[in-house]
Amino acid sequence: MPRQSAAVYRRRRLVAIVGLILFLAVIGIAVWLLVSRPWASAAETVPPASPSATPTPTVDATPADTPSADPSEEPVAEETPGVVACEAKDVVVAAVTDADTYAAGELPNLSISLTNNGPADCTIDVGSSTQVFTVSSGADVWWRSTDCQENPSSMIATLAAGATVTSKVPVVWDRTRSSVETCAQENRPRAPGGGSSYHVAVEIGGFAGAATKQILLY
Repeated sequence: MPRQSAAVYRRRRLVAIVGLILFLAVIGIAVWLLVSRPWASAAETVPPASPSATPTPTVDATPADTPSADPSEEPVAEETPGVVACEAKDVVVAAVTDADTYAAGELPNLSISLTNNGPADCTIDVGSSTQVFTVSSGADVWWRSTDCQENPSSMIATLAAGATVTSKVPVVWDRTRSSVETCAQENRPRAPGGGSSYHVAVEIGGFAGAATKQILLY
């Protein structure tokens, strides 16, 4: 019988070793399956069936009927009348000066006093556009506040019943003769002094003072 070569022996040993490795691998897998029991773990991890959701009760979204407002509670326009304009029979207008006599060089400060003798409050335009101061000596008109007035304005104010008010900012007479033609002149004729008598008349809101206020210039 012929002798086999060394290469044949090596191939046989390699086949035997590979077969042994495969056999051991099969044995190892079988042992692992018996010990770990993966099929049992899979069964245990299956979550239990969730209970059926409880149906949410339906809520009626329709709001309850709201009681309607009582029409009798609404304000009636006739019950809150507005303040009416002042009437001539209720308003007393008077000229006011800061002095009765003025020394040489002193300038008269003129104001208006306004009284509501009516039973209720009333409105009146007290703006500069309705105020007129007139200074006269006898029949000779020396000065009128509207001759050279600048930027006249209107202002409606409420005059309380029984109240008397006086203009806060007086109008100053510079003791010269006024005219719409001489507003820009610096040397207008000056009113004589020496105890000369002048009368101040006033008007506001269309109401004129019943009397004038006398002043003396020195």
